[in-house]
Amino acid sequence: MIPKIGITEDHLHGANKLLSIVLSDEMTLYVKTRKFHWNVAGGSFMELHKLFESQYTELEAIIDTVAERIGKLGGKTIGTMNEFTLLSRIVEHPDQYPIQKTMLTELLSDHESLIAELRKDIDISTDENHDAGTADLLTGIIQQHETIAWILRRYLG
Repeated sequence: MIPKIGITEDHLHGANKLLSIVLSDEMTLYVKTRKFHWNVAGGSFMELHKLFESQYTELEAIIDTVAERIGKLGGKTIGTMNEFTLLSRIVEHPDQYPIQKTMLTELLSDHESLIAELRKDIDISTDENHDAGTADLLTGIIQQHETIAWILRRYLG
């Protein structure tokens, strides 16, 4: 059933397509953060282990919110790793287990890259999809990523 919420069917389709990309980015970053949580080692092990846990927990909440937004707009939420990999703008590095500083640097880069992409997504949401609700959601998500990026930047120095 198509929602009758003042957004055309084409714009709903565009919004859900965009949200599927955002969901894929968030899932990829979530998995990467979990990987670092599981594999961090060294002098600050426990501190970074807990930091990464708090960050992937926050990403998990973002993921659920984005997935639910897709449903609110009448779409079906993707849910396989293959689908996420095909759509994600975040790059993974299989078989690589970096040192702590590299983990922090890579996560910071990913969060900053995602912030820049989300800014473009907000423009698409408002200008092309006429979807203020998604634009507002993405603005809140940017703020969460900005906080995480700020924390990672502080660790790096």
